Amino acid sequence: MEQRRSALAERISERRGGVGDPRALVGEMRRSVLLVPVSGGGLWSVRSGGVRWVCGFTDEVALARFARSRTAGDQPMRDMEAMEYAALLGARIVDEVVPSLAEPAGLAVDIATEDGAMFFPPVVGIVPDDCAVDAAESQGGHGHGR
Repeated sequence: MEQRRSALAERISERRGGVGDPRALVGEMRRSVLLVPVSGGGLWSVRSGGVRWVCGFTDEVALARFARSRTAGDQPMRDMEAMEYAALLGARIVDEVVPSLAEPAGLAVDIATEDGAMFFPPVVGIVPDDCAVDAAESQGGHGHGR
């Protein structure tokens, strides 16, 4: 049985197609429950380009795809049963988790999809201003956040 895509997955698809409102995409991310793998007692994240990305998934299908792509020892994980995860609102991730990381951080959604992840970077309008790397620029100042 085919699972219906989440509203966030639909908005991401629209943006990839060059349509849709970026603000609506951010709003949908904030309202959506994302599945975030847990590793070593914390939320699973990766560092790339000087940013720590918390990785969230729009549904169990996307999370299972990620679980299959990861390895446990020498064996690929066959299902998401082997992977613990937390279900968090996108707003909680960007408003609470990201600031707690004490480094530039954002949210990467569905990193194991064929189209690639949708990134919500640490900028004004996505994360709290005091965590945004562009906060000083958007306020007419010089320098950088954090």
